[in-house]
Amino acid sequence: MSDQVSSEITYYRLAPLVAARFLGAGVVALAVVVFVVTAVVALTGIAFEWILLVVVVGLVGVLALGWWLRAKAYVVRATAQGYAVRLVRGAGVREGRWVDVAELATTTAHGADCLIIRLKDGGTTTVPVSILALDQEQFVHEVKARLSASVRAAGGGGRRRG
Repeated sequence: MSDQVSSEITYYRLAPLVAARFLGAGVVALAVVVFVVTAVVALTGIAFEWILLVVVVGLVGVLALGWWLRAKAYVVRATAQGYAVRLVRGAGVREGRWVDVAELATTTAHGADCLIIRLKDGGTTTVPVSILALDQEQFVHEVKARLSASVRAAGGGGRRRG
């Protein structure tokens, strides 16, 4: 990775199958809401148009969710200065600076391959690489390259393993 690339912001997005699960949950939620609204309309005699309104608003919401998952949502944002993690439950420290990283390690947690970013203050960030929309080895390589570029820029050294 060149110094030019390492100065850019890189977004590591959700894998399509993971995004599809989120979208599927949105569709199921919409179906439940439509069912409840239909039952309320049937029991109270409210106008049928309320069901149609809920369906239309719900479909717009599901489409917006799909667009957001595809175009805006990310798991990791990496810059020359550091990283930020989103959409990962139990990630640990969600943001960090590269200069604060003590080491990188790979492991398996709950059946998923993960990159562990250990910080000098004892905190850790866990990124399950299987949910990313790129090759797992490529992600680890790019994070190592950003970390190395940061160490070079800071004029420091240190032990890194992974």
